[in-house]
Amino acid sequence: MKTYDSIYVDGRWRSPRESAFLEVENPATEQVIGKVPLGTAGDVADAVNAARRAFPAWSRAEVDERLEYLSRLRDVLAARHEDLARTVVAEVGAPIGFARKVQAGLPIAVTTSYLEMLPAFEFTERIGSSTVVKEPIGVVGAITPWNYPLHQAVAKVVPALAAGCTVVLKPAEAAPLSSYLLAEAMHDIGLPPGVFNLVPGLGAVAGEALAAHPDVDVVSFTGSTRTGRRIGELASRTAKRVVTELGGKSANLILPDADLHQAVTTGVAYAFLNSGQTCTAWTRMLVPAAQYDEAVVLAAETAEGHVVGDPLAEGTALGPLISAAQRQRVLGYIAEGLAEGARLVTGGAESPEGLHVGHYVRPTVFADVRPDMTIARQEIFGPVLSILPYTDEDEAIHMANDTIYGLAAAVWSTDLERAQTVARRLQAGQVQINGAEIDLCAPFGGCKQSGSGRELGRYGLQEFLQTKAIHGAGGH
Repeated sequence: MKTYDSIYVDGRWRSPRESAFLEVENPATEQVIGKVPLGTAGDVADAVNAARRAFPAWSRAEVDERLEYLSRLRDVLAARHEDLARTVVAEVGAPIGFARKVQAGLPIAVTTSYLEMLPAFEFTERIGSSTVVKEPIGVVGAITPWNYPLHQAVAKVVPALAAGCTVVLKPAEAAPLSSYLLAEAMHDIGLPPGVFNLVPGLGAVAGEALAAHPDVDVVSFTGSTRTGRRIGELASRTAKRVVTELGGKSANLILPDADLHQAVTTGVAYAFLNSGQTCTAWTRMLVPAAQYDEAVVLAAETAEGHVVGDPLAEGTALGPLISAAQRQRVLGYIAEGLAEGARLVTGGAESPEGLHVGHYVRPTVFADVRPDMTIARQEIFGPVLSILPYTDEDEAIHMANDTIYGLAAAVWSTDLERAQTVARRLQAGQVQINGAEIDLCAPFGGCKQSGSGRELGRYGLQEFLQTKAIHGAGGH
């Protein structure tokens, strides 16, 4: 068992103000695998004060200096890739292959993207007789979720540091261990004291203290829409900037001319990504009525081919859910779907065969789902797919947009111009056409109740910059 008894503040490991600890469970074995301190509001204040003291020097550091530190960070993360992947497997239950490629691989790729983008970024521009400068905003409070714990931390921390901001990171209580590896990497690269700080703890204590602290200039939060509203409420008291990436109920819109087999099989895989614990998961599959029965059969066959089991086994496609509470929540949605008249095609509430220990849920597909059903409207955050028929393109677009969320969507068509036209009509922060991969240099974020602001690329960098106009400044 890995026990951490310190928090990371002002460039050193130090004891928290209180001696309470949070136990971390392996969701596959239901065994406690680690402990971290429960940081208090006082610990958060200490970290914010350290970040505030470090800000003047770090904000004035040359871009080349910041790049040097980030280059070292990338190298340390790459050297510890397997350790990072296995840590996320242990605390989240992600299958090892997925953990290597995404949970540990994406943070390295995101860091690399900023190393490549930052040298060409224009921090100064001329407008008429004025000079416009983009300056680091100040102290960043980063509050991250448990489903992609390392990636979400890096996607906030790296652009904040690249912009010249200092950071206090509060990781999710269910999966804080990988954030300790990140803090160790920050320490190993010799980052100046106070530039990066780590305070684990409960969201209602450490998270709220960070969001409300008057010396925090921007809060970057990823998590549930309900918690995002609370973060916004606390942050508004000091009018600080808030960047949020919240829930989703993404539609996978399959047009009549699409390659149905590819669209359905890929769609099922995206719906079950990370055991369905992905905010961008395509959990609503919209299919032309004439192809509906074929799509339902194909989706069921594909779902049944997803191996559920030990996340350390190389062939596993779906690991456990993060906790017993999350499993019960998902099973509750499955029961609600049945009660409201949806047809269970495969999966269901019973435990996967031979898996009586661990928070496992069978990959589940519902057909005959109406747009007003709970399973078609609420974010389930588990391996549950709803398939809905539509009669024409306008109805499909209306169904896709008929949600409080607007994080992601997908469109399938052999006619790329048509797919582009439909994509532009979808109310979502990103739309993938024919299963295209997300570009790490493109903006990531949502609209409506999926949040505000963007991560990744120059758009993510700009969230940590403020714009100043200097009039009559002459030349550069």
